Amino acid sequence: MDGPVPPIIPDGRLPDSFNTTSSLFEEEAFLSPGTFSSADEYAANPRFLELQEELRCVLFSAVSSLEPNTYTSPTPSEPLDGPGPRASRPSLDFTRVSIPKIRLIYYLKNWITECAPYLDKFDESRHFGVHIPILAQKSPTLFYAILAFSARQNERKACLDKAYDSLELYQESIRLLAPCLQAKDPNVLVTVCILAVMELMSVSPRDWRRHVEGCAALFDSFNGGHLQAVFWCYARMELCGAIISNGAESTVLPLEKWVPAMPEASCPKEQEDMIRDLFCQKSRTSPDMHANWAVYLCAKTCGLASRQIRHLELGEMVDDTRSFVEQWDCLWDELQYWLEQRPPAMLPIKTTGLGGGQIFPEILYAHYAAISGNQLYHASCIMMLDMKPPEKILPPAKPQYSAIWHARRVCGISLTNPHSGNLINAIQPLYIAGKFLSHNSEHIEVAKLFKIVEETTGWGALWRLKDLERAWGYEPGEILSAI
Repeated sequence: MDGPVPPIIPDGRLPDSFNTTSSLFEEEAFLSPGTFSSADEYAANPRFLELQEELRCVLFSAVSSLEPNTYTSPTPSEPLDGPGPRASRPSLDFTRVSIPKIRLIYYLKNWITECAPYLDKFDESRHFGVHIPILAQKSPTLFYAILAFSARQNERKACLDKAYDSLELYQESIRLLAPCLQAKDPNVLVTVCILAVMELMSVSPRDWRRHVEGCAALFDSFNGGHLQAVFWCYARMELCGAIISNGAESTVLPLEKWVPAMPEASCPKEQEDMIRDLFCQKSRTSPDMHANWAVYLCAKTCGLASRQIRHLELGEMVDDTRSFVEQWDCLWDELQYWLEQRPPAMLPIKTTGLGGGQIFPEILYAHYAAISGNQLYHASCIMMLDMKPPEKILPPAKPQYSAIWHARRVCGISLTNPHSGNLINAIQPLYIAGKFLSHNSEHIEVAKLFKIVEETTGWGALWRLKDLERAWGYEPGEILSAI
């Protein structure tokens, strides 16, 4: 197959390049209500805002000054313990900041036990928890990015708004990043991705999407070979932003760049079929890839919602000339095909219905990627049913045509599978599902889930509950005070 090797390939390659468009540099068209999920002074800290802008400038300056496709690939599987003397082996550098070494070691342990499992949620090989700390032995900028992320997660979880270890570590990682960019250090993409997720944890959606644009621009200068896990971590951030935009925007990196270059197709439907078949083929040997396929389909659903708004309502031109009904039908069929083709690891090992005072069904999964993969399927179906063309008549007897049925399963999956990575990935699906729930008891349970996410993971979630309170018709803080 001609063209660059993409992120879907099992050996972990990323796209060689993609075209950055003017949309990368435009101001956001949305701002979600409630900048912070709780009383968090961090995101308003002037030094943090300066560093965030400095990082953005470093990334775009480096991209504009370097030739495309000039970076080589990190090789995390390469053994670090060669035949040479012990003194030549790489070691972690704890000396560049004023934070005591014992605290830095704690942050490193916290990365492995608390932070990396979230990022490795779709990756059985645990690249963020195992391979990236090995890479960090040779890359101080990556090492300090890991520590910054871990310190920030610890600060948020412990509600330490006046503790700024993460700021010092974030600053050091950025300071070391610029020379690495100029030296074409292959670890910079991993570093930038980790810093982007840290910002996602700490700031408003508007702010962190600006940093995702920096990630997107940096991809253009890389020459493949990167861990598959890094791309799909980036892709999940893209999806989060697309959901938050509520149809105002699609992904920064066009979806055609998420998959391999395909042979020329006679029509969009043929192109979609080839992509579907490729995902299906890779999923047979990798449950992780089946979950990544769900990420892709959910992002595609967000793109269709954006098309509905930008083309049907605002009259903008679109590349795909098929009618909205035809596109809706094709994407709905893709989603149901995803469900039918699930490998055994993606299937629930126990499912119960409602009754006996049970508000949501219990749906238990043994495979971590299955939790969020299935949840994204249900969230995608909710969005699809919400924008169903009026002329489209659906069979009333089948549960998959009920948005409320999907919404209850989204909530049931989170309640049954308390994995911290699932809870974090569930923030946006829970918001999508929550809008379709009408009973106060359901609202209370969803509110409890958002509170659990924030208290147990350190991840900002209550700002989304504020959005739901308004959608449900409550006064601000009313539902939160009831739990």
